Amino acid sequence: MSAAIQVRNVAKMYRLYPTPSARLKEVLRLNRRSYHQDFWALEGISFDVGKGEALGIIGPNGSGKSTLLEIVAGTLEPTRGRVLTRGRIAALLSLGAGFNPEFTGRENVFLHGELVGLSRREIERVFPQIERFAEIGEFLDRPMKTYSTGMYVRLAFAAAIHVEPEILVVDEVLAVGDAIFVNRCVHKFEELRQRGVTVLLVSHDLGLVRLLCDRALLLHHGRAVAEGNPSDVVNRYNGLVLERQKAFVQQPAPLLTPPAAVTPSLRYSFRHGDRRAVVIGVELLNETGQAARVFRSGETMQVRVLV
Repeated sequence: MSAAIQVRNVAKMYRLYPTPSARLKEVLRLNRRSYHQDFWALEGISFDVGKGEALGIIGPNGSGKSTLLEIVAGTLEPTRGRVLTRGRIAALLSLGAGFNPEFTGRENVFLHGELVGLSRREIERVFPQIERFAEIGEFLDRPMKTYSTGMYVRLAFAAAIHVEPEILVVDEVLAVGDAIFVNRCVHKFEELRQRGVTVLLVSHDLGLVRLLCDRALLLHHGRAVAEGNPSDVVNRYNGLVLERQKAFVQQPAPLLTPPAAVTPSLRYSFRHGDRRAVVIGVELLNETGQAARVFRSGETMQVRVLV
């Protein structure tokens, strides 16, 4: 399998200044003192993504996921290292990126298509498909500054996937879509993969990463700490989350409160119906039917209610 994306020893450093005046002093070189602090958002990142492969990138907030996607998409230069991509890239890096809020949705679709190298005739050919997928009705001819967040995402995603991309880069934009739209996007991802489109996906939805991706990459403090099978990498990430939780929670509270411990006022506040049936116990079971207290995102869970 030939590589559609090659990332080699990529690093990104930002200079952090305590105040705007400190930045000015350093620029003007009023003295030899350095006023900034180096912050490495990424260090030593290397991986390949094959043609038609889907790679999910996960990690805590601030781990460098969005920075990495911007570098791959070509909107940000790395401090060190290199990135080689083969094919037309369609990127959804942030809500509304690349769209002019003063333009209508229709005008922005044509502008986006021209920016990625399509002719007007090619855009006109795929426009009906974009319109059907976005499903924003008459808002298509209204300024995008009047759009809701969900409408923004619908149109941006529809435009990106219908410009015949060879590489699709998506950064968490599906988090603001409704269930119907997300389900439609999942089916579209599968269709794109069957057509040989390479997908690079950043998401906090671990179940979605398991479902859509062939491999996963875990970033932590700007470094790659795990890469491989999505389930294995997600488990590693869950372990990091649990370690962080232990640092803040000395003794975890019980998941369920015994009925006898519920105060009368609380019991009354949440009581519904005529009390001909009363819930007296709840148990959580894993997919094998055994009681469990911790579940991974996307894992099968059974809820047993004692009435």
